[in-house]
Amino acid sequence: QVLSHNLYTVLRIPHDPVALEEHFRDDDDGPVSSQGYMPYLNKYILDKVSPADTREPRSASSAPGDPMGRYRGDKGPAPPAGQRCGLRLCPWLSSLCPQVEYLLKKICTAMNVELNPCELEDLLSQEPQGQGGLTVWQFLDVVNSGRFLRGIEPEAVSMAVEEVYQEVIEDVLKQARSPRGYLWKKGQLRRNWSERWFTLKPSVLSYYVSEDRKEKKGSIALDKHCCVEVLPDRDGKRCMFCVKTSSRTYEMSASDTRQRQEWTLAIQTAIRLQAEGKRSLHKDLKQKRRELREQREQRRVAKEEETQRLKQLQEEKERKLQELELLKEAQRQAEVLLQEEEQRRRRQHEEMQRTLEIQLREAEQARASMQAEMVLKEAEAERQRKRILELEEMQQRLQEALQQEVKARQDEEAVRYAQARLLAEEEEKLKQLMKLKEEQEEYIIRTQREKQVLKQEMENKNKCLEEAQKQLEEVRVNRQRVDQDVMAAQQKLRQASTNVKHWNVQMNRLMHPIGPGEKRMNMSAGGFAGYQPLLSRGDSSLK
Repeated sequence: QVLSHNLYTVLRIPHDPVALEEHFRDDDDGPVSSQGYMPYLNKYILDKVSPADTREPRSASSAPGDPMGRYRGDKGPAPPAGQRCGLRLCPWLSSLCPQVEYLLKKICTAMNVELNPCELEDLLSQEPQGQGGLTVWQFLDVVNSGRFLRGIEPEAVSMAVEEVYQEVIEDVLKQARSPRGYLWKKGQLRRNWSERWFTLKPSVLSYYVSEDRKEKKGSIALDKHCCVEVLPDRDGKRCMFCVKTSSRTYEMSASDTRQRQEWTLAIQTAIRLQAEGKRSLHKDLKQKRRELREQREQRRVAKEEETQRLKQLQEEKERKLQELELLKEAQRQAEVLLQEEEQRRRRQHEEMQRTLEIQLREAEQARASMQAEMVLKEAEAERQRKRILELEEMQQRLQEALQQEVKARQDEEAVRYAQARLLAEEEEKLKQLMKLKEEQEEYIIRTQREKQVLKQEMENKNKCLEEAQKQLEEVRVNRQRVDQDVMAAQQKLRQASTNVKHWNVQMNRLMHPIGPGEKRMNMSAGGFAGYQPLLSRGDSSLK
């Protein structure tokens, strides 16, 4: 009852729950009796299916129902291994020969067997095909005939069909094919290595304890931000690679380099599907193959229409051959008119050629004028470059003049400092002189009575006074000389300021663009001629 209900739902047939009880009313054993379930399947389910519903089934669990060629198994033995395996792929298989060929290629690839296209074409040509191509049940008869399974064990066929079923129906991009296909995975907490059975789908990489996939240990969600990288051998493991997600990095080790390459390519394919927003690789490929088949069908229909049209044209041609004789005279007249038209066209062509030659000469002249203008522009650019070089040279000279002005200011500061020092020394000498005068007056007052006795001492004091006066005169002379040096330094500073203003005026004049025919200003070193003697005089005075 559950199977019948699912078939009714998937094949979109009105559900009839009473039909099953009516069919097995006289048989106490029901569907497991000698009468069997296949007559009920054919009568109450498959006979009600329309071809539009069976061409593209909706889910992988739906059973095939093709009223054009269904399997009649009344009271017969169980279907053979090839047909049991083929029934799993029937929901995906459409009733077209290219789809059958693609499925056989996938199965042969899974069994490591090379499919011979000629043999496949012979097998398909021997089977009676409908208008839509090879039906599902005819494909099962081909697989069950033994010609396709020569020398291949049924278990190998079952394993290959199971692998193709998981890849095509369940969207499994990659999984291990043998016990050697286990991968070693490094734990997150204990950091130990464990052997796991991996299964890759477009959005998730799941791993199990064993290949029966009963105990699932975890999964790795894949998105467009994930990546896979190859790692160097370490920790006693070889052929290592890792899968990096936004939250964690998973390290794994394969048995050999080929297996690592297969896994990395498969994971990269899954990440690419996520980046492109695709949920299934084979659904996209199936849609593309369907579009190709529709295009081929359209071309076939167009070719048939073209053939029919050619036939009609042939009949029309035969009918018009009778009228051809009547049109020969008109053709000869048309040939005369055609010759006249050809001569007229030839004259027009010659006139057009002459016009084009004139235009070509004008273009050559315009090109020559443009080249001359380019030469003038280049000469103007060269003059501008020279003017820029002169301005740069003038700027350098101005910088040197500024440096000389700074140096003159520094010399003036040094002279002022020397003058202040001499004034301080003069004040000190005056203090000493005043002190000596006070001492002299005291001595005079105190030694008036002892004038005769201390006359000699007075003479000594007078001598000291005379020497102090001489030193004072020398200090005054030095002060006058320093004042003269200060005045010379100020004069030199004023001269340097005048030179700087002169060069600024010269530079402002040179900043104006040179007009055609304008003479270049004669730059000489006259501005510096009066400056050099001043510098030499300043240096000698400073020394």
